[in-house]
Amino acid sequence: MVDTALAEPQAPPGLSAFPRQPDSAQASVPLDTAPASTQPASATLIGSVQRAVRLLERVAEHEHGAPAKQLARETGLALPTAYHLLRTLVYEGYLRRDKGLFFLGSAAERLSSSGAQQKRRSTIVEALAHWRDALGVPVYYAMYRDGEIDVMCVSDSPGTPAVEEWADFRETGHAHAIGQCLLSQLDGPARRDHLERYPVRPLTPYTVRDSHSLLRRLERLRRMEPVYERQEYALGTVCAAVPITVATTAATMAISMPVHQADRLLPTTQRLQRELGRLLGSLAISISI
Repeated sequence: MVDTALAEPQAPPGLSAFPRQPDSAQASVPLDTAPASTQPASATLIGSVQRAVRLLERVAEHEHGAPAKQLARETGLALPTAYHLLRTLVYEGYLRRDKGLFFLGSAAERLSSSGAQQKRRSTIVEALAHWRDALGVPVYYAMYRDGEIDVMCVSDSPGTPAVEEWADFRETGHAHAIGQCLLSQLDGPARRDHLERYPVRPLTPYTVRDSHSLLRRLERLRRMEPVYERQEYALGTVCAAVPITVATTAATMAISMPVHQADRLLPTTQRLQRELGRLLGSLAISISI
């Protein structure tokens, strides 16, 4: 995905030309009608939310749970207030109570899981953007999960646009480097199952002819060997995909470029593969974004 950033909001043109009120008029504005931006930041905060968050933080610090009295003492809350907030957090699923002790609930665990997932995704996005700029090509990250080819992330730029998905990537894995690379990492039965669900069909004059030809090609590939594809998915485009296998997860990083730059495909892929080897340790934890 192309990284995007939100632009800083700009002041309206000519703001300084707005007429200034006389001092006397400014002095006559009552305090309770002053703009919110002039109030201290703490004046806009909701105290009950702050107290609930403090309770959640304290509960998270106690692996074996904590009673209400202890949590009230640690947060500096009156016991009735702590009880009320704890009951609300239990009702909403952010806490659970067991034998008088409070633990983090399923809702809090989902928040934690989502945060970790966002961090892992950010790691992949940053890596793809780095390689896009360093190699001067669009970079793709894809996985094979739940029996499907899933392109998780694409990083391109106006000068190096990604391949247009004119035919569904999931259904045409036989024709593009990403799909062929992922299929090469599967065992025989899994490959055949995929091709039964998504049969080989011609997309261009260069597309592999049938499933038997594709399976023979995949069987000839050495372990962790990159896959190269020339105009099989889209005319005018060549692609390569580098396999990444962590435990039982099949994944790949891929690149594409115009066919007139095909002489760059091999050296660029080799460079990507070398850099992946150096960074795979840090990327391994991010493999399942």
